Amino acid sequence: MLYSQQEVLSYVNEEDVKFIRLAFFDISGKQKNVSIMAGELERAFTEGISFDASAVNGFQEANSSDLYLHPDASTLCVLPWRPSSGKVVRMFCDIKYPDGRPYEKDCRFMLKTAVEKAKKQYGLDFRFGTEFEFYLFKLDESGEPTKIPFDNAGYMDIAPDDKGENIRREIDFTLEQMGITPEYSHHEEGPGQNEIDFRSSDVLTAADQASTFKWVVRTKAASNGLYADFSPKPLLDEPGNGMHINISTNKKELMPNVLAGILSHIQEITYFLNPSKNSYQRIGELKAPKYVCWGIQNRSSVIRAPSKKTDEKIQLRSPDSSCNIYIAFTLLIYAALDGIEKHMTPPAPTEKNLFDRVTAENSGFETIPSNREQAQRLAEKSDFVKNHICFPFCFGD
Repeated sequence: MLYSQQEVLSYVNEEDVKFIRLAFFDISGKQKNVSIMAGELERAFTEGISFDASAVNGFQEANSSDLYLHPDASTLCVLPWRPSSGKVVRMFCDIKYPDGRPYEKDCRFMLKTAVEKAKKQYGLDFRFGTEFEFYLFKLDESGEPTKIPFDNAGYMDIAPDDKGENIRREIDFTLEQMGITPEYSHHEEGPGQNEIDFRSSDVLTAADQASTFKWVVRTKAASNGLYADFSPKPLLDEPGNGMHINISTNKKELMPNVLAGILSHIQEITYFLNPSKNSYQRIGELKAPKYVCWGIQNRSSVIRAPSKKTDEKIQLRSPDSSCNIYIAFTLLIYAALDGIEKHMTPPAPTEKNLFDRVTAENSGFETIPSNREQAQRLAEKSDFVKNHICFPFCFGD
């Protein structure tokens, strides 16, 4: 449900809300927040709440150390794991300079700008859906994460082998209370590995829901004495964690151009889709594709069309959830628009099994970068990247 500022103020006054968390994201996509009391909310809407930008990763070079958080009323949600008496709510925020100008490194602002361009210039409404994989690991006696999986179940196994069943149910129920409905969930191939998927929605909502989802998963894992690990390759000899992105538009006739545009730019934007060193231990291993091609129902290609109706949906299979999802979505939209603007057409689909080493090596297809250093060099040389986002970004390990 989308709320106006006045509706949010009324809700806070009438429903015993005591704390409001104002959330935003640093350059790497890590969620941050500041809590304010209910009495400060009206000022937050009218003036914004200041914070020290010099202490935030990627914001340090801001001309003024003070930036301001302006809550987006439409993103209001109650945190169901907090007390029902004296509720806690959260809203995502727009980041602005003291004079009210949008802060150019606000990743939600970047995504909003891309969405608006697609709508204004082409009447295009993109819809993205995400599929997340994550591991559940046990904690040691000191409460620190281990690499001991919570169970030894396999793909779509059931209880009692699948010990994550109850936790996934808790996650789904919590998300539903927050206005987010997962499509389905199941145990994945790796020991202790799980998957939860979401239906496609408008792009900003999809990004907000994905960010909320990761927070909820970690919170529910911790409350069960476990650690949720979204890193791309937690266990070297087991499947990695991917984040598949399903992409569609309201203009199906443009989907071939969308597909071609994304394929044409995939190498130079991989740095933002797979930003950690650990990302490149996953790519090319155990069903994580690396060859720049597409195929119908072909899980070994970077882009997969789930059915022969390629005008309906495509699935990008290379990204992982260590990325800043707002920046990832931003670049994918611009890549798609470039495909439309230049009337790009995709190459023929491939039926080759590119997980077979010999087949892959003889395929003639280019690959996405094989390590983060190579990915960064391609991004730094890319006019496409420089034209659409503030670069460079520095990511951690």
